[in-house]
Amino acid sequence: MGSGAAGITLARQLARSGLQILLLESGGIDFEADIQALADGPSIGHDYYPLVDARLRFFGGTTAIWGGRCAEFNPIDLERRDWVPHSGWPISHGDLLPYYDHARTLLGLPPRQLTAALWPRLGRTMPGFAKDSLTTDFWQFTSQTEQFTLRKCGDLVESGSVRILLHATVTAINTEYGNNAIESITVGDVTGYNATIKAKQYILAAGGIENARLMLASNIGNNHDQVGRYFMEHPHARGGRMAEGRFWQLLKMLHGRMRDDKGHMHAPLIRPSAAMQKREGILNSAFSLAARQAPQANMVAPVKAYNGLKHALAPTKTNRSLWLNVKKVMTRFNEMAGPLRPRALTAMGWDLTAIMRAEQAPNPDSRVKLAQQRDALGMPLTELDWRFSELDKHSVKVMMQEFATQLELMGIGRFDPAPWLDEAATLWTTDPLISAHAKGGYHHMGTTRMSGSPRTGVVDADCRVHGVHNLYIAGSSVFATSGWANPTLGIMALSLRLADHLTDKNTKQTQQLSMVKA
Repeated sequence: MGSGAAGITLARQLARSGLQILLLESGGIDFEADIQALADGPSIGHDYYPLVDARLRFFGGTTAIWGGRCAEFNPIDLERRDWVPHSGWPISHGDLLPYYDHARTLLGLPPRQLTAALWPRLGRTMPGFAKDSLTTDFWQFTSQTEQFTLRKCGDLVESGSVRILLHATVTAINTEYGNNAIESITVGDVTGYNATIKAKQYILAAGGIENARLMLASNIGNNHDQVGRYFMEHPHARGGRMAEGRFWQLLKMLHGRMRDDKGHMHAPLIRPSAAMQKREGILNSAFSLAARQAPQANMVAPVKAYNGLKHALAPTKTNRSLWLNVKKVMTRFNEMAGPLRPRALTAMGWDLTAIMRAEQAPNPDSRVKLAQQRDALGMPLTELDWRFSELDKHSVKVMMQEFATQLELMGIGRFDPAPWLDEAATLWTTDPLISAHAKGGYHHMGTTRMSGSPRTGVVDADCRVHGVHNLYIAGSSVFATSGWANPTLGIMALSLRLADHLTDKNTKQTQQLSMVKA
């Protein structure tokens, strides 16, 4: 149920095992306003994007406008951290490594490599932060951002093992007596048709908001009131600014995207080392450096035009193509200009800014709920109550203070943490000049979290819903914590792992049946 990165990765992998797959998609092959309206709903917590725009409902989902930014969890992200309430996964980082490798191959990414070994391959010098202080890491970028569009899914369309049903919005998950198994699902469309579908195994892969919405509406897997809780994003904010010093030296080390000797694209970031996280009791947030206008400035015309193109136009195939082409031109220009562009902008009065892309602590009060209003199919709309914790803000403050200390020790200059970090009444703040995605990364995580017990989460280590033997969940809604890494690579890794589990399960059941017949 769902044809985004999770659903398509699963369908491709399961099809190779000979299983018969039915892939359901709420929308069609392109944007349709009446279908997209099903994603609407109120937001009652911290200011967020309009929910109707926060994810896309057509084949390929929000990956249709994905920027291709990839990263893996760090080992500490999956560990139980005493200073982070509700942290810890029932699987380890090592359990994910072979599936990360597989996902990297599918996306054409380079093999995993140590950060210290990557810096010289990029022709840059690694910043000399003190041991057990801040450290560096990298995002990598795939050029295969359209591999989840229908145009790139001919293998699924032509497969004898996969059928794709478009305009099939799941409106109910129907259980057998006792609620410990799924009997069927009900699907419908805004044109008025509906149908009942039966299968042996069911996989929810509708995204971090819709997975929770469907389970809440169907009253599935929620005996301990865990469904929809722990909603997390990667919120964006200004961490601070360079006040004075050797800007050029800093830009040469840390600015922008760069290619290695094989042509792969990388972008550097700064995050706290595992030792620093433990010592200071902070989260694994990340930040990068870029030239930005001051918070109260008037947005310059080119940025305003780009944001208007991205956010004001309906995401139809034509408009998406237009925006992606503009983005490619801008990315190429910035790559060729290198650190000269931000150096020129800072000379014109722009700030050299630390742009936070933060981890949020799992918070049971940050949640997806059902609204009183209903959509065109009679389903309750989503109500989002996005919340922050003191730990979210404290982690940024500690990181910015440490960054200021390290720059002073290295003789680079003075860095001023953002004023809001000292404002007791402000848990989080951002502004439209910090990023084209000012509020967060559109990363919806944690709402059907993985756990070792149904009292603390929704799915087990195999992504099976606690207490329901034939219902599984794929996607970032199963993330128990979020780390700093963009979720798509992790979504694919977990989907490949789930596919292996289901394939093994089917093989064992077939063997057992053969033994009985014999």
